[in-house]
Amino acid sequence: MKFIHLSDLHLGKRVNEFSMLEDQQYILTEILHIIDAENPDGVLIAGDVYDKSVPSAEAVALLDDFLVRLSRRNLRVFLISGNHDSPERMAFGGRLMEGSGIHLAPVYNGKVTPVTLTDEYGPVKVYLLPFVKPAHVRRCFPEQEISTYTDALDVAIQAMDVDPTGRNVLVTHQFVTGAARCDSEELSVGGTDNVDVSVFDPFDYVALGHIHGPQQVGRTTVRYCGTPLKYSFSEARHQKSVTVVELGAKGSVSVRTVPLVPQRDLVELRGTYEELAFRGFYEGTGYQEDYVHITLTDEEDIPDAVRKLQIIYPYLMKLDYDNKRTRAEIRLDGAEGAERKSPLELLEEFYQQQNGQPMGEEQRAFARTWMERIWEEGEE
Repeated sequence: MKFIHLSDLHLGKRVNEFSMLEDQQYILTEILHIIDAENPDGVLIAGDVYDKSVPSAEAVALLDDFLVRLSRRNLRVFLISGNHDSPERMAFGGRLMEGSGIHLAPVYNGKVTPVTLTDEYGPVKVYLLPFVKPAHVRRCFPEQEISTYTDALDVAIQAMDVDPTGRNVLVTHQFVTGAARCDSEELSVGGTDNVDVSVFDPFDYVALGHIHGPQQVGRTTVRYCGTPLKYSFSEARHQKSVTVVELGAKGSVSVRTVPLVPQRDLVELRGTYEELAFRGFYEGTGYQEDYVHITLTDEEDIPDAVRKLQIIYPYLMKLDYDNKRTRAEIRLDGAEGAERKSPLELLEEFYQQQNGQPMGEEQRAFARTWMERIWEEGEE
């Protein structure tokens, strides 16, 4: 049984005020070419299909076209909502689409009914679990003690009653502890949304969405496929790809990737204005058709630098300086690594920087009490 694993299409996204719709249309066509070459049995789309919960008409039309083209290829498509999607909007028309081989995860209600496919080794059950928070699962299982994301996923998966002797695939959208993040993802301060990889033990393959860089977590068969396009300059060095998963007999799973080449890349250039202007205008850099982030090293600001450089680099997205002035600017040290620190640790660092002394024990206890109270109210 062969699957193509996709996620985080973020249709309708804008990057530094540039619309990515044309690039997304291009890369979806490239993905279809890969699907034609691989001839899979199914396509797994693990959430964040849209960039906003209320997508633009153009983004909806783009997804509609993609799903129609997939349905004509006589394969199954499995699609869930991510944290950027509206689960109700993503689920709309799901029962009608099943007749065309398109399976949309319904809004989570405590029940996940698998879709069963069959090959020469027997059945493969595909489970669709959209992005959920502890509060979502707690509503369905009020008798269970659910305080963390790991608790929520553990309860939700136990309720699926998965047969571990069969072949099982899960499509879900969560942050699994240990995955490497980048700037374009929606971060939860202090790692409060972490899920332990052990909750996925019943599954032969877990198709994850949410993290933009392709990577495995814990084992090769728990995998983020990453975004099909680069959505921030923190992803400039990523090699985007689609993941191909093949299930043989029980216990036999192979995972590989097929590279994706975008219509326009995201690149970072660095140097003085004169160097970059000369190279671009007279020598040609090969980056005139790419999205560009330029860091100028001139000690003096260049008047009207953006407009001048856009003549050479028309897709200039971002311009900044790295010189004595910018390095001397006051920066708050606590920002680096914020996603790995608890909210209380961040507050303590901020207090220290603002007041020149550490937070007292009484203040720390007061802050902890209110943080816990606010967190509990937010999950209801």
